[in-house]
Amino acid sequence: MKQNFTVRQGALDGVEVFLSVAQHRSFRRAAAELGVTPSAVSQTVRVLEARIGAALFIRTTRSVGLTEAGERFLAHAKPAFEELVAASEVARGFGQRPTGLLRLSVPRAVLPILLEPLIASFCQAYPEVEVEIAANKELIDLAAEGFDAGIRMGQFLDADMVAVPLTPPLRLVVVGSPDYLAAHGAPQHTDDLRQHACLRWRQSSGALALWSFNDHGQTIEIAVSGPLIANDFPTMLGGAIEGMGLAQLPEPMAAERLRTGQLVQVLAQFAPVTPGVFLYYPSRRQIMPKLRAFIDHVKSRPAAQGKVPATG
Repeated sequence: MKQNFTVRQGALDGVEVFLSVAQHRSFRRAAAELGVTPSAVSQTVRVLEARIGAALFIRTTRSVGLTEAGERFLAHAKPAFEELVAASEVARGFGQRPTGLLRLSVPRAVLPILLEPLIASFCQAYPEVEVEIAANKELIDLAAEGFDAGIRMGQFLDADMVAVPLTPPLRLVVVGSPDYLAAHGAPQHTDDLRQHACLRWRQSSGALALWSFNDHGQTIEIAVSGPLIANDFPTMLGGAIEGMGLAQLPEPMAAERLRTGQLVQVLAQFAPVTPGVFLYYPSRRQIMPKLRAFIDHVKSRPAAQGKVPATG
C-alpha cells in the first residue's frame, strides 16, 4: 500500500482568513489584520472555495460581499471558530498554571497518614486543582489508566519512571505479637522461619513474595508458609497483631505497634534495607504545572523527611 507523506488539508484551513474578510468586507483590511499580503488572503480564499465547492464572496472593484453560500458558511463557521479559540485558551491555561484534575494512584496504607494531610494542604495552596485519589493495590500503567502520578515502594518501580523520594531508605522488619512469640518462641536465625507461621503477601503479578534478608552483606530470599495470604501490608499488620503469625513489613508501618508493645521485632540483625517510598510518574519532556506543583509541595512537606508509612 502506497503511503502518503503529506498532511491532508483540514476543514479549518482558511477559515480564519474567511472570517476576517467577511468581517471587514475587504481583502486588504483582512490582510492588514492578519499581517499577510492581500494576494495571500485572496489565494487562501480561492483554495477554501475550491475545497468547499462553492463561491463564498461576491467581488467587485469597489466592494466585497457574501454569497448565499458564504452567509450560511459564516453563520456556522464563526461560532465554531470562536469555540475553537476558546478551547485553545483553556488548554493553554493548563500548560501555564496549576489547574485541572490531578489523578493519583496510591496504596490504601498510605492514605490516612500521608495523603490526607498532604492533599488537604495542597488543595488549600492550589484551589484551581482538583485531586482524585484511586487506592490501587496493583502497580498500574499510569499513562494507560489516565493517572498523572502514583506512590509506591522504590523496588517495585519500572526503570523508565521518574521517581521522587518521599522517604529515606526503609528497613523490612519481621514482627510478631507477644502472645504468638510466647507460644512458639522467637526465631534466632532465618532458617528458623520454616517452623513458624508466616503471613504472606501476594504481589500484583499473582506471585507470592519471598521474604528477603541481609546476611552479612549477602541478600537471601526465603519462601515461607503460614495461615494468611494478603495483597496489602495493612492486612498483614492486622494478622500479626492478632497473633496469627509473623509478618515482614516496612519498618514505619510497624513502628507505632512496636512502641506500644503490641508487636515485637525478631531477626533484627537480618533486616534488609529497601529504597523507600517514591512518588513516580512517566518520563516526559514537559510536566504539566499541576503535577509540578504537587511534586514541589511534596518536597516541602515533613513527609519528605520520612515520616510516612511504607506502602504495598
